Amino acid sequence: TMSDDGYPSDGITSISTSAAPKHQHGEETPSMNFDYLKYNFKPLSRQASHENLASLSSANAEILERRFHMPNEEGLQHLRNTSPVVSKKFHKVLIANRGEIAMRIMRTAHELGLKTVAIYAYEDRLSMHRYKADESFQIAPEGKHTPVGAYLAQDDIIDIAIRRNCDAVHPGYGFLSENADFARKVEAAGLKWVGPKPETIVALGDKVKARAVATECAGPVVPGTDGPIDKLSDAHTFCNEHGFPVIIKAAMGGGGRGMRVVRSADELDSAFERARSEALSAFGDGTVFIERFLDRPKHIEVQLLGDGQGNIIHLFERDCSVQRRHQKVVEIAPAPTLDKAMRDAILADAVKIAEHVNYRNAGTAEFLVDSRGHYFIEINPRIQVEHTVTEEVTGLDLISLQLHIAAGWSLPDLHINQDRIQLRGFAIQCR
Repeated sequence: TMSDDGYPSDGITSISTSAAPKHQHGEETPSMNFDYLKYNFKPLSRQASHENLASLSSANAEILERRFHMPNEEGLQHLRNTSPVVSKKFHKVLIANRGEIAMRIMRTAHELGLKTVAIYAYEDRLSMHRYKADESFQIAPEGKHTPVGAYLAQDDIIDIAIRRNCDAVHPGYGFLSENADFARKVEAAGLKWVGPKPETIVALGDKVKARAVATECAGPVVPGTDGPIDKLSDAHTFCNEHGFPVIIKAAMGGGGRGMRVVRSADELDSAFERARSEALSAFGDGTVFIERFLDRPKHIEVQLLGDGQGNIIHLFERDCSVQRRHQKVVEIAPAPTLDKAMRDAILADAVKIAEHVNYRNAGTAEFLVDSRGHYFIEINPRIQVEHTVTEEVTGLDLISLQLHIAAGWSLPDLHINQDRIQLRGFAIQCR
C-alpha cells in the first residue's frame, strides 16, 4: 500500500481522492488533492469523507465540501494556479523510469498540480505507467534498443523532455538514477534533475569513494583496503594483516552482485577472480575492494533529505537485515532492536556525512551494526524502493519533498526541521 501522506509545508496537510477513472491517452489525469489544511502536522487519511469533515473547522469543511464537487478540469486548474511547486515555474516532469515507481511519482506529481510525461520501450507499449501519465512517448523506434536498453538511452530520453517542454526529469530508482553523466546532461539541457548534484553522485555512488568521504569527516567505516585493488597480491597482503573472514566487493556494485565472502586463504584466489569477473559483467567495471567481513550484522539504513542549501535532516532509520543473497527482502521502519544510544549515533553519523558533501534531495546512508559498533557502507544517491515505510511512520511524502527541493524550495521554506520529524508506529515492506 502506498503512503497517503501530508503536505509538509507550514504544518499543513492535504486530502486526495483515491479513485481516478480511466482516461484516454493524452487527457488530463483526474487525480487531484484539495486545499492544504492546517491540521497539527498529521496526515489525513485518503478515506476522508463527509463524516469526518465535522472534525475540521466549519470554514475548512465548507472549502472541502465545495471542492469535492468541483468538475475535474476546474479542480485541476485551481490546483495548478495555487500549487507551491508550480509557483516556482515548475510545470511538467518527465519520469525516466517504468512500472511501479513511475506511477508512484505520477501520483504525487498530479496531486501537486504538475503534468507528467511517461516514456516507454516498444515492449512496454501496453504497460500501465504509459496510460497513467498526461503524455507518453515511445523512447525510440522498435528495434533500436533492447527493452532494458531503451530506458538507458540518455540522449533519446532528454530529447523527449526538451521537445515536450518539460521542466524536470525524475529518474526514480534503478536505470539511470545513479548515472552522473545523465544528471549532467539533464542539467546542461536546462532541465532540473530531481536528485543529488552530479558531483555528489560521483563522490558517493562508488563505494570506495564513499568510504573516503566518510573517513574525511571521521565517519566509522569497516576496516578495508585504502582503495580499489586489481592485483591478487594486494588481496593477500590485506588478508595477511587483518585475517579472515573478509568480503570482496565490487566498487560500483549493488544488489549483491560482484560480492564474495572469503573465510580462508584457500578460497581467496578463486573468489577474487570471480568477484572481478561478475563485477565487470554486471556493471562494466571490474574494480573491487576488500573489507573485514562482519558475521551476521544488522543492516541499518538512514533516510536523508537535504536541500543543497546547507540544510540536512534525517527521517529516522530502517532495518533491512533480512536478506537473501545480499538482496533486501524485508524492510522495517523504525529498526525495532536498536537501543537509543546506537540509534542516535547512527543518525548523527549519517547526517554528518551528508553535510560533508552538502547533500541535495533524497538519499539513504547504509550502515552495518555488530556488537562492537556501527560502520558506514555507502550512500545511495536516489529514492529507494523501501521509501514507503519511512513515509508511513513519519507522515511525509518523500516524492513531494523531492519535487519541492528540485523546484528550488529549501527545508526552512517548507517549515521542516529535525525537531518536527516524529515517528508514529511501525511499517513493514516485504518483497
